[in-house]
Amino acid sequence: MIDHDIIVIGGGLAGLRAAIEAYQLGADVAIISKVYPIRSHSGAAQGGINASLGFDDSWEAHAFDTVKGSDYLADQDTVDVLCKEASERVIEMENWGCNFSRQENGKIAQRPFGGAGFPRTCFAGDRTGHNLLHTLYEQVLKCNIKIYSEWLVTKLVIDKGRCAGCIAMNMADSKLGAFRSKAIILATGGYGRIYQRSTNAMINRGFGISLAYMAGVALEDMEFVQFHPTTLLGTNILITEGARGEGGYLFNKDHERFMSNYAKDSMELAPRDIVARSIQKEIDEGRGFPGGYVHVDLTHLGKDVINERLPGIRQISIDFAGIDPVKEPIPVQPGQHYSMGGVSSDINGRTPMPGLYAVGECACISVHGANRLGGNSLLDTVVFGRRAGIDAVDYIKLIQKADGDKLIEAFRQEEGRLQGMFGGEGGNFASIRDELQQIMQEHVGIFRNRKGLEHALDEIRKLKKRAAKLRVQSKVKVFNFELINALELQGMLELGHIITIGALAREESRGAHYRTDYLERDDGHWLKHTLAYKDVEPRLEYKEVNIGRFTPQRREY
Repeated sequence: MIDHDIIVIGGGLAGLRAAIEAYQLGADVAIISKVYPIRSHSGAAQGGINASLGFDDSWEAHAFDTVKGSDYLADQDTVDVLCKEASERVIEMENWGCNFSRQENGKIAQRPFGGAGFPRTCFAGDRTGHNLLHTLYEQVLKCNIKIYSEWLVTKLVIDKGRCAGCIAMNMADSKLGAFRSKAIILATGGYGRIYQRSTNAMINRGFGISLAYMAGVALEDMEFVQFHPTTLLGTNILITEGARGEGGYLFNKDHERFMSNYAKDSMELAPRDIVARSIQKEIDEGRGFPGGYVHVDLTHLGKDVINERLPGIRQISIDFAGIDPVKEPIPVQPGQHYSMGGVSSDINGRTPMPGLYAVGECACISVHGANRLGGNSLLDTVVFGRRAGIDAVDYIKLIQKADGDKLIEAFRQEEGRLQGMFGGEGGNFASIRDELQQIMQEHVGIFRNRKGLEHALDEIRKLKKRAAKLRVQSKVKVFNFELINALELQGMLELGHIITIGALAREESRGAHYRTDYLERDDGHWLKHTLAYKDVEPRLEYKEVNIGRFTPQRREY
């Protein structure tokens, strides 16, 4: 049995920031990550991190933009915390060595992003997440925090109503370990890979979210799935919102800047849900290019600006599309990008399960509501990662570690479960995964309706039955990726089921959830959060949105 006061599951920005704070407050903290931390998906974030650093900007203006962008589903007390603490967290990252881009006067450079009233997105070229991740990892190394790299957590252990540890598999030899702790902080990222077209890394399968769900914790607002407007045709690699923030134009096949028909004031810098729907509508109605895409054109920016502000985008376009954006436009299409929903947690990352915290993209602290603004996700990780670290240290001072009996019992159960997944004829994980991705893309995507959602629900139920009979053929012990994929597929199916059933129940259009059979937002019936609980079928309940100073109004850009 391996003992630590606090275990952080996930080595991305939220997990690293939580671990640093807990360590600095004196806790014995360790990180479990299924990849080496600097391989975490946080490193793929390109465009920037929001903070009201400008003399004419304010945290209140940032809060209003965030709440409006969320289509008024964000909890406004939580949004206030995010925006009030933003500047302090960004300056902290700068002081720790993050290599932010600069203005001529030496101050941190900021660019415009969609749905923002001010250019408040701080950036490091177009590799902001990469820079932030390496900065935090350096601090973790400085603190000498224990990291269990390439371990997959397979189960959370609950003892007497509180989280008492977890069971994890060392992917290097497929052996299980029992980890006992007073608190666990989930920071495992999103679930983009349950969709066919996604900007997410292959590791983003939402398994951490499903672990909490299987342990009895509610998942919140899972029907709200963000599609990024601009992903590279063919690979769906992200083409940052910064490309439009720097002045890029969107054109259809007729060389029309079509955003004037959808958001005449904000144009290409409308919020992501609006731009993604606009692009998809152009494609669906025949105004896109053959093959289903539009162009983002940067050629007018010039080589110097592109090389200084968007060097990564230029390299990606050359390497993966054979296109130099200095000379020609980039072919783009919408792709799944971010999870607004996740494990239900509060302003300090606490879930309803004592001893269990959730932060970052795997959590729903509800700062993003129905639609996240670009630049707020990186901010979310460092603000609430820190707060969870503080709260977890306060929590562990009040309790004793569990005696370990439940942990040993769970360890033996997991050994039996994993052993039972080998041998026999049970089909292949890949065929089930591919079918799930296709169903989610076609029927639970940017545009939704009852017929499509009901069809998706029926198909997902069938896939779950097939997956229950799944057997692993490979007997290798060293990095058995067939076993890892089979394990994570179970969680992917659960999340697909929850997203679909929540989307079917929500008979309105709000933010990223757009029903073609219910075109309007319905505050009278649906200004509320969805909570999904583990049952034979996901059981849905609802709770009120925390409305503060900003009264819901029609979103116009």
